[in-house]
Amino acid sequence: QVHLVESGGGSVQSGGSLKLSCTASGFTSEPNFMAWFRQGAENEREGVAALRSDGAKFNSVAVRGRFSISQDKAKNTVYLQLNSLKPEDTGMYYCAAKEGPLDTFWGDSDYYDYWGQGTQVTVSL
Repeated sequence: QVHLVESGGGSVQSGGSLKLSCTASGFTSEPNFMAWFRQGAENEREGVAALRSDGAKFNSVAVRGRFSISQDKAKNTVYLQLNSLKPEDTGMYYCAAKEGPLDTFWGDSDYYDYWGQGTQVTVSL
């Protein structure tokens, strides 16, 4: 059974940084995509960053230059480094995995197979 467990969320002031972790278990083969999504109180779930199995990385326009995705395959962990945080970055951050080909935009949450429980990020002024 596949599990994704996020950690690292918290409360920071504007301009601060956090590093989120997503540890995966139960996969029989490497997922094709690992991604981070977020959801604010009144917003739909939106893609933040993704990492394809060949090493290609993707970011949303809203976080480009501030957030970066990386992984440690030996630890089965994907990270999301959040820098220069803004109040609008506040939300629940979810890790997601897609096993097969992703024949659509990487930020489309409907096509991901597995999800973690989320970790809360709160940014204050």
